[in-house]
Amino acid sequence: MQAREGWLFIDSVFPVRLGTWDLRHYLGAMREDPLLDSLKNILSSVKTHDFRVVALEPHVKDGGVFVKFQYSAGEPQSALETITKDLRTIVAQHGGFPSWSGLAGGNIWLVKGKPWREDMNRYASPIVKISFEGPDVKDEVLYDLLRPFGRIQDVTEPTPVPAGTLRSSTVTFSRLRSAAIARNTIHGTTIPPSPNATTLTTLRTAYQQPMQAHAIRDYIASHPRIFLPVLFFFIGTLTYTVFDPIRVLTVEGKLEGWFDFRDYGIYKWLQRNALDRLSFSSGADLDEVSPLEGVWEERREAEDALEKYLSDMPNTIALVHGPQGSGKSRMLNAVLRDIDRKALIIDVAELSKAGSEAALVSGLAFQTGYWPVFSFLNSVNNLIDLASVGLIGQKTGLSSSLADQLKQILEVVGTSLGRVNASHREQRKKATEEEHRAELRKEAVELLRERIRKGIWHDGRLDCVAGNGVMSELGVGDELLGAEDADGRPTKTQESDETKRKQSADDIQPVESMPIVIIKGFEAKGGGQRKEELLDVLSQWAVTLVENQVAHVVVISDNRENAKRLAKSLPSQPLNLIALSDADDVNAMSFVKRKLHDANIDIDFSPQEVSYIQRLGGRASDLESLIHKVRSGFNIQEAIEDIVARSAAEIRKSAFGDDSEDAKNLPWTREQAWILMKQLSKKPEMSYHEVLMDFPFKGDETPLRSLENAELIAVSTQNGRPASIKPGKPVYKYVFERLVQDPVFCATHDIAFNEKVIASSEAIIKACETELLTLKEVEGVASSWLNTSAVSRRVSHLMRKMGAAQNKIEDLEQQNADLKKTLSRGG
Repeated sequence: MQAREGWLFIDSVFPVRLGTWDLRHYLGAMREDPLLDSLKNILSSVKTHDFRVVALEPHVKDGGVFVKFQYSAGEPQSALETITKDLRTIVAQHGGFPSWSGLAGGNIWLVKGKPWREDMNRYASPIVKISFEGPDVKDEVLYDLLRPFGRIQDVTEPTPVPAGTLRSSTVTFSRLRSAAIARNTIHGTTIPPSPNATTLTTLRTAYQQPMQAHAIRDYIASHPRIFLPVLFFFIGTLTYTVFDPIRVLTVEGKLEGWFDFRDYGIYKWLQRNALDRLSFSSGADLDEVSPLEGVWEERREAEDALEKYLSDMPNTIALVHGPQGSGKSRMLNAVLRDIDRKALIIDVAELSKAGSEAALVSGLAFQTGYWPVFSFLNSVNNLIDLASVGLIGQKTGLSSSLADQLKQILEVVGTSLGRVNASHREQRKKATEEEHRAELRKEAVELLRERIRKGIWHDGRLDCVAGNGVMSELGVGDELLGAEDADGRPTKTQESDETKRKQSADDIQPVESMPIVIIKGFEAKGGGQRKEELLDVLSQWAVTLVENQVAHVVVISDNRENAKRLAKSLPSQPLNLIALSDADDVNAMSFVKRKLHDANIDIDFSPQEVSYIQRLGGRASDLESLIHKVRSGFNIQEAIEDIVARSAAEIRKSAFGDDSEDAKNLPWTREQAWILMKQLSKKPEMSYHEVLMDFPFKGDETPLRSLENAELIAVSTQNGRPASIKPGKPVYKYVFERLVQDPVFCATHDIAFNEKVIASSEAIIKACETELLTLKEVEGVASSWLNTSAVSRRVSHLMRKMGAAQNKIEDLEQQNADLKKTLSRGG
């Protein structure tokens, strides 16, 4: 009989690998050698048709083993069926083939095609793609061929394909194991495409993944109206359910100081025992020492007003306003040091420095402890919106405006503030109850000692030992009894006191538990549109906090005008305005002396030095600058001169610009700034409306408001309307004098101002001349039948007006000639 060769496939020996991430592959590889030995022993026991195992070739990726064997038979088909039947019988007697999991299983299959042991990243799938080299194979033929491997869910018909590509069908099995067996046993086999066909078709098999990349892409492109809303809803849900709780926790951690290492005991111990001993500093910063009581009465009054606001339930916002250097931040820090309250500080001045919307959002998130923040995603969302417009004709709405992003952050911060408020209230309630219990225990001990001292206390437990009969049953000995033994319940007075104590504790705890939100630098100047949106959002958020009684809100601003934005957001309640002003001369002098005394410098100021110090007025920033200079070795006169000189240089730049091009970008003209400074150098204040009506303002309030916002001038109000104009700082009066006394600087700006007045006067003369020519024609027509007295009066008025303008022109031109001589001499 002729010797022949064949192939078998044993399935389920190794795990079918599902992908590169499938770690079961390594477990099967570790047991490969013992498994192959066991398989060889089982197969070698079959001798049908001289069956002999030639080689075992594992195909680990598909979980099976190819078996190459030899046999002798005249009729191959019947011999192979007999060999397969006998092998399955022997395997059943052994309880199945061994596997990587230690459990017997698997089956043996005759390979009808050619084994293909490829090691590409083509992992098993329930769907097998069968390509036809030849005519298409009918569904019935494929079903009959593949059904022995397992249940088939679907068989697709071949579809048209590009030229040069094989037509194919896909067969979907219900189990992955069945697809792996089919893939490895029929690849390369040749079958008739139909029962009566005379030609043959070779089958090529390959796995097809259930969801392919191009299918996802095609679905998204074909159904954007369905996919995009579902995707964005999923992203929003993920953000709300996963990230928002983390953000609430991080904001709460910032408020509670969980992430500040300086609040931990080990750092404080190291600071106390190591760092402080190695430091050469005196331990206290003289700049942070607050003035003593009586030294600065204005600040003391403001502190009292702020403390009263923080000691009551919030129903409005406290606005602390005052000029720069008036000590707003210092006063607020002094108040916060005296109360044990958590505070969240939002610095608008720092946020306004952000160069982009993303930087502004990130800055606010950093200040509030909001994390994680994905500010860069808004740019990506804008690109998605552009793509969405091209796909579905409208925006997806995924991108959000700057105001919406800021509101999202502040909403999370508000939730965290509410949690901090509730947790602190619960902690304080427990602490109060514990203190009360301790007081009751102390009172009970004191009462017991008093009864023992008076001899009216009785311990009934002694009667069980000392008494007998009825006495022991009653638990009463022969001790003297008092009224307290008759009834141990508290009296009505005690119950009333306890009720009042509880009510008082319930009223105090909510206020003491509330966090404080401090918004610094609440100014509208600078920052552009982004800052305007930020201030609007912060105003609305602050109102929400106080209306819901979540936190006290304190807003710090240099200008009272900024209260309008807050008042607009809180129309039902008036703002709590707390003003800080410059100190008077007495308090300012006391402040300087106290600070120099703290620096171990005691000076008896002479009357001349006192007059120099009074030039600074009561502005805290200028007084502290003086103190620093004196501590650095300056005398009083040198320090004041240096402050005035520096301020003069600053005003030259800020009020007049470096050059004419720079001056064009100022919201006022040089002439407007110069006339104010020149007049304020001569008198302490000016009438607001008189300045407004005269040249060069001519009723335009915008330059005056811009000068006020730049703090070059200060506008005081009376009955809610502007009343007078003063220098922006007390020291500016002497700075203005210094500028006016500079002959070259003064001559330059006087000439420019006079030129503007001359041009205005010449315009008046030309207008009068034009009108006079018109009146001459009117007089000639009307002289025959009308009285010309009205025309004559008008002519007289115009002539007087022309004369006044001409006189002004002549005077100013003479002044300019003299001023030009000053310039030619160089001052």
